[in-house]
Amino acid sequence: MKFKLAALTLAVLASGAAFAQATDTVAKVKASGVVTMGVRDSSGALSYTLGDGKYAGYHVEICNKVIANLEKAVGRKVEVKYQPVTSQNRIPLVQNGTVDIECGSTTNNATRQKDVAFLPTTFVEEVRIAVKANSGINGIEQMGGKTVATTTGTTSVQTLRKNKRASGLDFKELFGKDHSDSFLLLESGRADAFVMDGAILAGNIATSKNPADFKLVGEVLSVEPIAIMIRKDDAAFKKIGDDTVKEMMKSGEIAKLWDTWFQQPIPPKNTKVGYAVSASTKEAWANPNDKPMEDYAAK
Repeated sequence: MKFKLAALTLAVLASGAAFAQATDTVAKVKASGVVTMGVRDSSGALSYTLGDGKYAGYHVEICNKVIANLEKAVGRKVEVKYQPVTSQNRIPLVQNGTVDIECGSTTNNATRQKDVAFLPTTFVEEVRIAVKANSGINGIEQMGGKTVATTTGTTSVQTLRKNKRASGLDFKELFGKDHSDSFLLLESGRADAFVMDGAILAGNIATSKNPADFKLVGEVLSVEPIAIMIRKDDAAFKKIGDDTVKEMMKSGEIAKLWDTWFQQPIPPKNTKVGYAVSASTKEAWANPNDKPMEDYAAK
């Protein structure tokens, strides 16, 4: 009996130590020499796959900068592992320690702040509607009776339904497992529209077979702060991340990255997204903060 109790005590202590290490990324990485970056396969120019296990994008580059400063903090070379995530599993994978830093296209909102933490907002997004250019749809008013695609684990269609111009409109929803899957629903004609962050829509249009076949229509549905996500109560790593992002904003490096990924041709097809930086994003760069979406809506 004593042996069983001792074994149980050791197991509890071990699990407690593992949890403590999971919430202290600096200690975890110093011990293991490995950091895991959560990446997206098709989050426009923010984070996307190049194939063969390689990933690129605006947020991927920012995260690489954070990891370079993490290396300095732990005093050793760090191996970076990529973990593809989806809108559905990204938060649990950060919480349970599988992913150390999520470099995708995640909206910072009050609900998510209960479970995870965010670095300063790097991009203030506008939720938009993408349709086929010949669809005859020019805004919310023409969405009645249509099929709308969005990505599982996102809030874009809920945002559409809350819009006053959508009042009384009845439309069907189709869910893709990731953004590329949702765009395929539009591209293949199974959906009449795809509602999502404008940069993600623009990125998927730019890399499609025939970009001229698609367009963004209607007014902005919502304004959302997009940021890099880390574990909650991870003070040492949050300071490294916050300091890194703030310095990139102050030096102008983040503006140069925006130009690289949204205004210049990008791999693998050397197509240009052509997405201009918004006044709200410039404001976030000038005044770094990790405020949730609700603070923006209150303005």
